[in-house]
Order: sequence, then C-alpha cells, then structure tokens
Amino acid sequence: MKSKKAPASDVEDPAPEVSKKQRKRSARAAEKALELIEEVEEAQETVAEHVSAEAGTLAALLQVGPQFQLQDVDPRSTPGFAGTKKEGKAALAAGVEPMSELQERLFAEGLSGGERSVLLVVQGMDTSGKGGILRHVIGSVDPQGVSLTSFKAPTSEERAKGFLWRIRAALPEPGHIGVFDRSHYEDVLIARVGKLVPAATVQRRYASINTFERRLVDSDTTIVKVMLHISSDEQKSRLAERLDRPDKYWKFNPGDVDQRLLWDEYQQAYQIALTRCSTQRAPWHVVPADRKWYARWAVQQLLIDALNGLAPQWPVADYGIEEQKARLVAT
Repeated sequence: MKSKKAPASDVEDPAPEVSKKQRKRSARAAEKALELIEEVEEAQETVAEHVSAEAGTLAALLQVGPQFQLQDVDPRSTPGFAGTKKEGKAALAAGVEPMSELQERLFAEGLSGGERSVLLVVQGMDTSGKGGILRHVIGSVDPQGVSLTSFKAPTSEERAKGFLWRIRAALPEPGHIGVFDRSHYEDVLIARVGKLVPAATVQRRYASINTFERRLVDSDTTIVKVMLHISSDEQKSRLAERLDRPDKYWKFNPGDVDQRLLWDEYQQAYQIALTRCSTQRAPWHVVPADRKWYARWAVQQLLIDALNGLAPQWPVADYGIEEQKARLVAT
C-alpha cells in the first residue's frame, strides 16, 4: 500500500546544492575566524605576562609626588605598558573578570556588616575621557554595587551649605564603589580660574579637602584619585569630531571653546591642586589620556590594585549548610 503524500506545506525544502565557490568561501571564512581566535589568545597571553610584570608598579609610576610637574607628563605616553593598542584593549578585557569578582566580594562584605568602601574620583579637562572610563571600566561590574555621581554647577542651596556638603551626601555606602565624575576639586579648579570666589577662600579649601579626605580614609573608605591628562591638540581634535558628527552634536557645548582659551590657567590650577592635595592617605594619580585605550586600562588597574589591597573575602554563612541542603531536597 502506497503511503500518502505529505501536503505541500509539510514537505521540507530540498537542501540547496552548494557550489565549489561557496565551499571555498566558507572554508576561507572558517580559516579567518580561527586565525582571529588564535591572534586574540596570543595577545591575551602576551598581555597577561606584561600586566603581571608591570601593574604592581603602575600606581607608583602615576602618583603625584613632591617634585611633580604636570607639564613634564606626556599625554600620549603609556607608563607601565609597553604593548600595542591591540594588546592594551586585550589587557582591559582581561581585567574585567578579576575586577568584577573583587567588587562583588566587597559588595557582599558590605551586605554582611562590613564598613569598607572605595571612592574613585575622576577629574580632567573636557573630552579627556571621563565618560569612557565610566562605560568601559565601571560599566563592567555589577551596577548594584556602584554609586555614580556627576557633579554639575552647584545650586544656590548647595552653595549656601558649603562646598563639601553635597560631596558628603554622595559618599558611597559600605560595600560600594562610589564614582565621582568631577568632584569637590571643581571648587579649587573652576572656582579658581573663573574667580567665582575670593582667592583667600580657594586657599582655605585645599586644607579643608585634605582634612575631609583624611577623615574619609580613617572611616574605611579607600580613595583613588585620577586626573586624566589630555593635550590641547587632542582636545581640539575631539571637539572637532563632535562638530563633524550629528550623533555627537549633543556632546558639544559652545562653552567648551571658551574654556580652551583658559587652557594655561587650568593647567596651573591643576598643578596646584595636584601637589597640595596629593597626600599619603589619598594620593593623586595623573593618567596620560591622549590614548583612550591606555587611560581605561590604567584606571582599571588602579582600581584592581586598591581592591586587592582591601582583599575582600566572601562572607561566611551564618546558617547550617547541610541543614539547608536537606530542607531544599525536601521541597
């Protein structure tokens, strides 16, 4: 007895015949994919060796000391990293997992009664890459353990309460990494250059900042202060790009051009703030930022070093493990 023929809608289409040309293309694509995988693995192996040799000294290389001169820092340099851009990106990717685990341990510690936290302060001229740090470094960890504050011009209420009032209100909770996109240092940078307050007031603020940060560290908050150092030429190029691309128009502010006219004044203001407020408890680190890939890797490594210094551990269970396993099996 002949079987019934399946309806046309149920019949699978016959497999199309694959030509020799298509087979060759597929083979070439597979070879390229394999080559790419091998290249990435090779780069990561090279970077792993490089990072283990260099990362431990990075903080010292970038730290602001008594004889520091901002004008001596080459914004295109890559202190502590001798690799290529490709290797730098691979190094950043390789740092995601260890940083994520350390951050999660710190967060778990905070939920279990721990008091420690980390505060990352990011300063820099316009276009220096602060947003890229937030996306590519901070954006790679669990957001529930991160608190981000972007400080704009203070309101009249904030000005009436003192320049550190809004800073204190934004400090990270235990177990968190707090990130300040701009910070209390605006009150000795913009305020100084723009003459927004009397010079004597600015002078008093340096000591107030040092006292504030010392007390913050004493209360178990580790401070990582980073100044992204960009050159005037690189800033001009990045601003020009924003004017050339419709998807970047929103990032451009006509006031940025006005601020460029005060470039030298800002460099002087940074020099003073960096040297007067780089202390043993809360040192400043100047990160060359003309190469975005390097700046992101450097900030990531500074954070990893800070977290490793804290060595957060997974909290010990406050319940009987075997008892709870038995209860779970019984459900």
